[in-house]
Amino acid sequence: MKHFTSIADVQNVDQLVEQAILFKNNPFQSELGKGKKVGLVFLNPSLRTRLSTQVAAQNLGAEAIVLDIGKDGWALEFNDGVVMNGDKAEHIREAAAVMGRYFDILGVRTFPGLTDRSEDYAEILLQSFIKYAGIPVVSLESGTRHPLQSLADLMTIQEQWPHSHKPKVVLTWAPHVKALPQAVPNSFAEWMIQADVDFSIANPAGYDLAPEFSNGVSVFHDQAEALEGADFVYVKNWSSYEHYGQVLSQDEKWTFGQKQLSLTNNAKVMHCLPVRRGLVIKDEVLDSKNAIHLEQAENRVYAAQSILNELLK
Repeated sequence: MKHFTSIADVQNVDQLVEQAILFKNNPFQSELGKGKKVGLVFLNPSLRTRLSTQVAAQNLGAEAIVLDIGKDGWALEFNDGVVMNGDKAEHIREAAAVMGRYFDILGVRTFPGLTDRSEDYAEILLQSFIKYAGIPVVSLESGTRHPLQSLADLMTIQEQWPHSHKPKVVLTWAPHVKALPQAVPNSFAEWMIQADVDFSIANPAGYDLAPEFSNGVSVFHDQAEALEGADFVYVKNWSSYEHYGQVLSQDEKWTFGQKQLSLTNNAKVMHCLPVRRGLVIKDEVLDSKNAIHLEQAENRVYAAQSILNELLK
């Protein structure tokens, strides 16, 4: 594995999940990080990704150093051939190259602007770090994907499913107060398509994911129909891909509560966090035994640890 930006970078997904579970049982079994430094660069806020990746690096014996570009670093210019006479003080060519000389692995978290679809889906920011750093780069979330979250999600489903037959997994849209990117649902769909599950998506009209992430997946615009018999339900908001970045609906009929849960096979309910209680998922579900969002959050450490371990080999 040279970089980790999507499931396409993984040679053996089952083996990676198995390693993550082994790390959960014994976090200190590998010392591949001893004497190594992991840089974590954030261009937008983070709680779980930042903390879990720091802990993961430390579990391997590595030192993790965090840089918040918005607060601690110079504003970065990503375009070539420009005269830098504006508010951008440093070019990514120098910034990433310097980081590549300081660290052994570089984690980068970027965020889409949600105005220019072609620019966001080209992943210019992430690809610039990969191009100029010269060391392995881990996506800590990008404009289109959140692969560390998806690996932890798959790990959580495997831990929570003791049966031999395929579980029915449903990704359902829920309302939100602002426009959110498609990164988490895109990535979750990408990983579920390759997993041994029966996967489908429920969202209102106008919220279908990009074809590259939903090809071959059953997409329902009727939430109740999609939820029937589900074993796992992943609840998440995202803005429109077709009408890029727009909020087309805030229909609270899609808020996941006991009414929706009753349609399922007593499903385990998932969310990547942070979650807006009462709007995305109701308290009656979040505070029930069906909710496994905290298990997902815990598994973020071991998902990151398995990735860092592979890159350090």
